[in-house]
Amino acid sequence: MSEHNALNLIAGYSEAFAAKLTLEQSGSDFQEVRGEVASSVVQLHPKRLALQVAEIIEDTPSTKTLRLVAVDDQALPPFQAGQYINLFVEIDGVRTARPYAMSSSPLQRMHYDLTVKRAQSGFVSHYLLDRVSVGQRLSSSGPMGTFHHNPLFHGDDLVFLAGGSGSAPARSILLNILERGLPQRFHMIYVNSHVDDVIYADELRELAAQHENFTLSEVISRPPAGYSGRSGRLNLAMLQELLGDIGDKMFYICGPTPFNDSCVALLGELGVARRRIRVEANGAPKTPHQQTGWPAGVNMEDEVTITVQGRGSFRSTVGEPLLNALERNGYFVENACRSGECSLCRVKLTSGEVFNPQEAHLRKSDRDFGWIYSCVAFPVGDIEVLL
Repeated sequence: MSEHNALNLIAGYSEAFAAKLTLEQSGSDFQEVRGEVASSVVQLHPKRLALQVAEIIEDTPSTKTLRLVAVDDQALPPFQAGQYINLFVEIDGVRTARPYAMSSSPLQRMHYDLTVKRAQSGFVSHYLLDRVSVGQRLSSSGPMGTFHHNPLFHGDDLVFLAGGSGSAPARSILLNILERGLPQRFHMIYVNSHVDDVIYADELRELAAQHENFTLSEVISRPPAGYSGRSGRLNLAMLQELLGDIGDKMFYICGPTPFNDSCVALLGELGVARRRIRVEANGAPKTPHQQTGWPAGVNMEDEVTITVQGRGSFRSTVGEPLLNALERNGYFVENACRSGECSLCRVKLTSGEVFNPQEAHLRKSDRDFGWIYSCVAFPVGDIEVLL
């Protein structure tokens, strides 16, 4: 195997390749190692992780990083820089979950860092920031998600547009590049509302000063009087100035949904091909009623009845995603991304109608057989579902 093979950049590839060569030489029907293979699969792709809060790091007045370790003190499953875990919690009797990207380096397997920013009406973020303490045990999924850095296909010129806590996966990708000594150039354009909102501020500035292949461009949209840095909304002129020649740049975008949408539109105006833009999904849309196809005469505040076939009924509102409503009323549905991407939360719609926003990436087979993704489904009238 050539030492210049790009696959060598993937952790564990060279070892796996060597093991393959050994098997080819010695021969095996794999029967004697079937249990070992199954055990390895479970370790690499566990359905649930038992975690414990080892440390809570105060990042900003509105942000903390939870450092999570395995309860059994073993190394955690590997992940690709940019991926997330789905954190399961029970808050005042409500079982729910939220996906959080690892902000730590993939090379650090003894802990995961999850950076949590307080959302204005955030049910889970308030709980994690105000009520979780060191030593508390939590449960999560294994690492997952398609929003990650791929050193084989994403080229050597990377740009990450981060808004607020969207800097979490950016930090993971950055640390992965720097710690591995990868050749990629990484330009982080980091937008925050206020000066004291900047997460990892000192660390990012120090790394930018130390590494020629890392450029940090900070933008404050609501600067204080006398602020001398780059300020205002990220616009076309500012982006042109920061990016220069687009060339073969690969773009990553992560932040609040309006920020993501704006960045995609701006890059489109600059002529960036959509295939060179990767956007992290960010929950159910807050304003589905503003999307094309929303039924006339239906208001977000309208009340509806949701019936779970064979189990009961409850009242909700049109503007509450079905998954949230189910959880709030004691019905647990497996879920992960909560953004219409992974399909784990799908349920069968047996009667009534829901609005599927553009975020709902329904497969044709799901549409044909009446399955909906509850995390981004909005009931526009009384409905019945089968869990």
